[in-house]
Amino acid sequence: MSRDIAPDAHISPMADLEISSKGSVLRVAEGVMIDAFVKIKMAGGTGDVTIGENSYLNSGCVIYSGHGVTIGRDVLIAANCTSAATNHAFDDPSRPICMQGFQPSRGGIIVEDDVWIGANCVLLDGAHIGRGSVIAAGSIVRSRLNPATIFAGTPLRAVRPRGDTKS
Repeated sequence: MSRDIAPDAHISPMADLEISSKGSVLRVAEGVMIDAFVKIKMAGGTGDVTIGENSYLNSGCVIYSGHGVTIGRDVLIAANCTSAATNHAFDDPSRPICMQGFQPSRGGIIVEDDVWIGANCVLLDGAHIGRGSVIAAGSIVRSRLNPATIFAGTPLRAVRPRGDTKS
């Protein structure tokens, strides 16, 4: 089985959810909303893609399964975000990059519960966003982030704890 989609998940007929040829599994939980023009591509590795209950992927999001992508419950992902849980190998300049395969896993991508990711963000292999965090629009995430914190920018930096309106 390459797909396990809850019967009450709302998936736009204009979303493109690929079936894996390498055995990766797409799991979509109850109450998930996947908007039009979302692309989930099983490529760059054999990792699974799991989307937790009541999460929302807005229009234009792209997920490459790579070494695995786990999106928790109650996660909001704004328009045009990319999650790429893989990296091309490129160290040998005598060979074309497209012939060098992929780098070893940095842990895939993990987005814990109750996270909001703003528009046009990029999540890279090794990104781990802690529960309750907010990622500002246009940010690039490639490492482990603390929970309940607002992050912004490129390079990414912690802005303030979530709920701390005095900072």
